Amino acid sequence: MTFLAVDWGTTNRRVFRIDDGAVVASERDNKGAASMTPADYPAEVAGIRARMGDLPMLLAGMVGSTIGWREVPYVAAPAGIAALADGLAWVDERTAIVPGVAMRDPANPDVMRGEEVQLLGAVDAGLVPRDALLCQPGTHCKWVWMEDGRIARFTTAITGELFALLRGHGILARQLTGAVTAGDAFREGVRRGAARDLAAALFGIRAAKVLGYRDDADAASHASGLLIGADVAARLDEERGAHVHILADPTLGTLYASAIDTLGGSSALIDSRQAFVAGITRIQEHHA
Repeated sequence: MTFLAVDWGTTNRRVFRIDDGAVVASERDNKGAASMTPADYPAEVAGIRARMGDLPMLLAGMVGSTIGWREVPYVAAPAGIAALADGLAWVDERTAIVPGVAMRDPANPDVMRGEEVQLLGAVDAGLVPRDALLCQPGTHCKWVWMEDGRIARFTTAITGELFALLRGHGILARQLTGAVTAGDAFREGVRRGAARDLAAALFGIRAAKVLGYRDDADAASHASGLLIGADVAARLDEERGAHVHILADPTLGTLYASAIDTLGGSSALIDSRQAFVAGITRIQEHHA
């Protein structure tokens, strides 16, 4: 079974040619959904086939959102591979868009697009247990409770977006230009962030600069630690000492692993690319 799979994010996209579950060719670029209009997609899909092979294609991620090619209805949690495969939206007989997953709870509504393929793929590939707590850091960090191999419930935190806003605007922007590393300043921020007094703790970065208590070289790491610490602490409140499986690139994954370990949990980094390929392959097999 050979097919094409596209992980179409907001800012980037990844394309894979998959043959019997193995990636035989891939490409990555910055042609995310935010840079395109619905009218652009037919030519882009044709271009992918011209480069990667004239094959069936599954599209996942923001391509199925309100800013993508066409809006695809969410399937409701709890959801597994079968629900995603049954909810495929067919553009034509060889091209389909994978649906996202929604928490249809008026008290705690939530949605995801794209992450669901990685989550279910991680379970299918044996990278995580069928019952597990998973974390997908990023602009919008997903915390997901898997039960019996299905996405049972999840929470989204806009942790990465808040950090980007602080870096780009406001009184702290000029102090947050340094690199973020999982050192002492980051871990100090994690411990302070766990108190969830974020507004005051963030202003403390400004005060520490004015009074000469902290060098600006550490300010970005400290601010990141505050935000990630608050995020992690809120999840670990539900499960003290939890073991968290982190689906992320090594750089961001290391920050979350450090925060989880600092606050009394344990963690393991999971290969997000391997998880995506496993998940999209299972969806393709299910409907084939």
